[in-house]
Amino acid sequence: MAVTPAAAPDVTVVGIGADGWAGLPGPSREALAAAEVLIGGVRQLALLPVQPCTGERVAWPSPLRPAVPALLAAHSGRRIAVLASGDPMHYGIGRALTEVLGAGGLRVLPHPSSLSLAAARLGWPLEDTEVVTLVGRPAARLAAALHHGRRLLVLSAGAKTPGEVAALLREHGFGPSRMRVLEQLGGEQERIGVEARADDWPHPPGDPLNVVAVECRRAPGAARLGAVPGLPDTAYEHDGQLTKRHVRAATLGALAPAPGELLWDIGGGSGSIAVEWMRTHPSCRAVTVERDPVRAGRIARNADRLGVPGLRVVTGAAPAALAGLPLPDAVFIGGGLTAPGLLDACWAALAAGGRLVANTVTLESEALLAEGYRRHGGELVRLAVAHAVPVGGFTGWRQAMPVTQWAVTKGMPSGFRDPVTISPGDDR
Repeated sequence: MAVTPAAAPDVTVVGIGADGWAGLPGPSREALAAAEVLIGGVRQLALLPVQPCTGERVAWPSPLRPAVPALLAAHSGRRIAVLASGDPMHYGIGRALTEVLGAGGLRVLPHPSSLSLAAARLGWPLEDTEVVTLVGRPAARLAAALHHGRRLLVLSAGAKTPGEVAALLREHGFGPSRMRVLEQLGGEQERIGVEARADDWPHPPGDPLNVVAVECRRAPGAARLGAVPGLPDTAYEHDGQLTKRHVRAATLGALAPAPGELLWDIGGGSGSIAVEWMRTHPSCRAVTVERDPVRAGRIARNADRLGVPGLRVVTGAAPAALAGLPLPDAVFIGGGLTAPGLLDACWAALAAGGRLVANTVTLESEALLAEGYRRHGGELVRLAVAHAVPVGGFTGWRQAMPVTQWAVTKGMPSGFRDPVTISPGDDR
């Protein structure tokens, strides 16, 4: 539901810190004093004095985000001030308000964020520090940010978050990581007193208004998961239906994920292509379609363990299961190529510039890819690789099944061939 320009209310978004009214600059105080309606969280509203803040006070309902359009419309024609923690445009309510009102429909008065305050207290340059929010999000998403030597600032959902972060660090082999909890930043009750390794985290829940600082240290012998596609096959739970790491890396290279893009991963298997698509950037999204419910459950577990719990898993057979899905920027077909109409449905779903990549090890599916190549161009490649294995007391080569891959970008000029490098492995 959008608010029409004619009915759009007068909205000012005011960032406020733990220091409350005392920490606000003049323009922010003036906006709050002039407001006829004050909207915010219960904690934030309690920071305002009755005088001069005389406006009607309205606490956000739960869930918050779906309520934004109706709440703004209900106060149309009145001066509204919305309270936000710190900087409203950095993991704050400013995003939701802008989506409803547009950038020109509100005035934003930011305050130093808890992240800026945390970096100032720790002496950490923000540009070298990764931020992960767990507010309204599963703790599993932190796993994708774990790399030895990196510094993380974690926005907590509440008092229990530091303990959840410590448990996740231990589970993923980062028990030696140093953790610090910064509470009530900027307020009179500010405290930076809880510090320990994740392995030794004994602390009970503290103040719910906290930020967790993590200096990542990987335990000796713990698995190292890189930031580029081609994770070790052992990183996945699977039943053999897994795109092996060499062909997986090449497939992701051909799919060419970019921030904000959406992938359809059809015939999900173990979900490795969708998982590594999403790991390339926090804003990358993916839907994986898998007809086997057992495998669908396995995909969800792999996504959680590897830090992309937002992966959407659709249990069903394509192309029927594609109905109603948001249109993709890229499509990968790793299984089910011979299903009637699947290839045509995927091609039709792509806009100009969209990419389609399909892998197979069977002659029947290979014939379909050859026909697709004849009709639409792109690049058709077939390659096999051999792995060194013991042969008695010596070492020899074991040939993997050759993989045929078709990679094409929709709408490319006639005769254009997309460059693609293919490594061999098994089809899903």
